[in-house]
Amino acid sequence: MNIRAFLNDRVRNAMSDVGIPADYSPNVSISKKEGFGDYQANGAMAAAKALKSNPRDIAQSIVGSLELGQIAETVEIAGPGFINIHLSNDWLAQQLQEISAEIQKSTATEEEPHNVVIDYSSPNLAKEMHVGHLRSTIIGDAIARVLEFLGHNVVRQNHVGDWGTQFGMLITELEEQMQSGDAAEFALQDLEGFYQQAKKRFDDDPEFANTAREYVVKLQSGDPKVLKLWEQFKSVSLHHSEEIYKKLNVTLTPQDVRGESAYNDQLKPIVDYLKEEGLAVEDDGATVVFLQELADKNGTPSPVIVQKKDGGYLYATTDLAALKYRAEELDADRVLYFIDARQSLHMQQVFTLAHKAKLVDEWTSLEHHAFGTMMGKDGKPFKTRDGGTVKLAALLDEAIERAHAIVKENQDLTEEESLNIAQKVGIGAVKYADLSKTRTNDYIFNWDSMLSFEGNTGPYMQYAYTRVRSVFRKAEIDMADFNAEIKIEAPQEKALALKTLQFSEVVEQVANDAYPHVLCNYLYDLASLFMSFYEACPILKEGTEEDVKNSRLMISKAVATTLETGLDLLGIEVMEKM
Repeated sequence: MNIRAFLNDRVRNAMSDVGIPADYSPNVSISKKEGFGDYQANGAMAAAKALKSNPRDIAQSIVGSLELGQIAETVEIAGPGFINIHLSNDWLAQQLQEISAEIQKSTATEEEPHNVVIDYSSPNLAKEMHVGHLRSTIIGDAIARVLEFLGHNVVRQNHVGDWGTQFGMLITELEEQMQSGDAAEFALQDLEGFYQQAKKRFDDDPEFANTAREYVVKLQSGDPKVLKLWEQFKSVSLHHSEEIYKKLNVTLTPQDVRGESAYNDQLKPIVDYLKEEGLAVEDDGATVVFLQELADKNGTPSPVIVQKKDGGYLYATTDLAALKYRAEELDADRVLYFIDARQSLHMQQVFTLAHKAKLVDEWTSLEHHAFGTMMGKDGKPFKTRDGGTVKLAALLDEAIERAHAIVKENQDLTEEESLNIAQKVGIGAVKYADLSKTRTNDYIFNWDSMLSFEGNTGPYMQYAYTRVRSVFRKAEIDMADFNAEIKIEAPQEKALALKTLQFSEVVEQVANDAYPHVLCNYLYDLASLFMSFYEACPILKEGTEEDVKNSRLMISKAVATTLETGLDLLGIEVMEKM
């Protein structure tokens, strides 16, 4: 249950009963200060101002009509007209009981499911994935998981860079190496090195460069031989990406790949259509759309080039074709792009033009969810010591190695167990360190802080889960099958139960706003409250009454399942011990 939405409806009904127009929101939110209730309704002030009445009188009339029955222990008016709602312990226990058997597993949205297309990761197949691809990949994947969890129809789109003039040079190099006896997989085992070698030959060898240019033309015209080489290059390159996705525990599959090349046949029709609609004009030999909607402070419209002088097309043209496909073929209600903040103007132009040209319906939500940059300790974009680009595969391997060095200090684990745990801890640490930051901000990459078992980190969250599992192991109880009546008496029990029940509110907020750090902060608060509960409320201590022990075990189970579910939505695995 979404408690906030539930209370919002009840307060709205009460406001309607006392004649407050429906335009005024109940404005129910979680209380931020202890002693001011569990939830607070602040709508009386705005309504009183509009109705030219005393806000406390308005608040009193709302409370008089508010039907909460056994849900609230007390409802009080504070300050100028705040309505503080103190929820009943018995009601909270009942809510937790109802969801505890399959807690949080079926928090399906009550709305009609939306068709949501998510564009994320999108590496360039000419090069190995590097740290610059990390944020798009894991943030996009977390939001895809959250939206699916709520029952929406999610279509992942990995818009890989698999087209362009550089592929002429790469195919030429591949063909020559294969003629020398190398298989495509062997020739491309070091994708970065292969690219650099091909680029050097292109720059230094005129004959090679000419062949490469000829191959670009042949590729674009559909020459079977060149297309076959291109397909081999794509296949091996995508395999590199798939290995990264598997190690990162993200849900992208080969079936989600729909690269730039998929839209080649649509580029000319798009440009022709824009011309026919009077949106695109010729300017200095190029075809350009001038968007007055994005004019600068001097009134100069924003130019969007859709075809160059030489007849070539640009990213904007491809992105318009992709949007048309997503709107018409995938029937998208929302299209979410996870692309870094440097592309903000480009995405604004594409969205504005797509709506203006009616390539997508006006009600289709086009959303660019930008993110900042991963920085090194020096405050500059994260690089290797010699200033090179950090390969993502190398970064993840190092994360696992560093985690293994920490995990193997636990003498109770076998080598196989410690390696398995190190994989989950290392990858989880890297992902959580990123996802727990507000995505629009840059952040400093720091091994020591991200692998720490203290504070709001991946390892701490995984440890919090194993802490609950260890309680059940010590009690020799199978957590999955355990069931008992929940009774809430201690303040730590109430705080923990309330926080657990707020999970659905948080998930829905993340689905709407695409900020995974909100879920991270919630899970950290939940884990911290469990630690306070664990210290204040004995569970297995001798002398604890059986029904109290079982109730606290049941609350603990609810917490563990919520932590597991929440971390899974972030793409982070848990383990029974560590």
